[in-house]
Amino acid sequence: MFPVHDDNPTIGTPVATVALIGLNLAAWVLLQGMGAAEPLASTICSLGLIPGELLRLAAEGTQVPMGDGAVCVLTERAGWHTVITSMFLHGGWLHLLGNLWFLWVFGNNVEDSMGHARFVAFYLLCGVAAAAAQVAVNPGSVVPMVGASGAISGVMGAYIVLYPRVRVHMFTWIIIPFRFVMPAWLMLGYWFLLQVIGGLPTLQAESGGVAFWAHAGGFVAGMLLIWLFRDVALVNRRTRRVGPYGWVR
Repeated sequence: MFPVHDDNPTIGTPVATVALIGLNLAAWVLLQGMGAAEPLASTICSLGLIPGELLRLAAEGTQVPMGDGAVCVLTERAGWHTVITSMFLHGGWLHLLGNLWFLWVFGNNVEDSMGHARFVAFYLLCGVAAAAAQVAVNPGSVVPMVGASGAISGVMGAYIVLYPRVRVHMFTWIIIPFRFVMPAWLMLGYWFLLQVIGGLPTLQAESGGVAFWAHAGGFVAGMLLIWLFRDVALVNRRTRRVGPYGWVR
């Protein structure tokens, strides 16, 4: 399932959402060479979050295959800045565009509820919480973590609290493509359940691929942090303009 759009008007201009999308695109183009093999592997190794390297649980000099013959050599110089830099890196075009589309669909309305500066702080904190959740599950992992999806999961967690009854238009493909509509609480709740189910096998063994626990951790963080970051005056303004879409006042 893929969200096409929601029936949730934006009251203010989503400056922060657009800026975050722009930063992710800039990192992809300027740092990662739009997916070219050498800059892609280099940035993921040097700016991605590697739990075992960050926590000094993996031996210095450990070689991690990166694909296309590239190898990442772990060092003891990895800094905590990778918790932030990893949020703006991606592993491919589909990874990048999928994440940014979810950010656009759900981010603009969450930004409406708290303002531009608060939204940026909220986004980054959700990303940190997502990284912490994944690291907690596999602290010795040498698999690099990159992507905005943990932070965006936090935005989705905030959305389900703020606007649970909003209609979300979805697209899927089962034999033939078709579109349908479902409430945000059902769509996002189902998405969260998939992350938990997908993450259960990784509790027993390290694996690459999707960082399910980062998604789940970011989502829960967003559901909790929205109560601190929401601006009640902005939420009430939205309610007067577009109706009572959610539970928060």
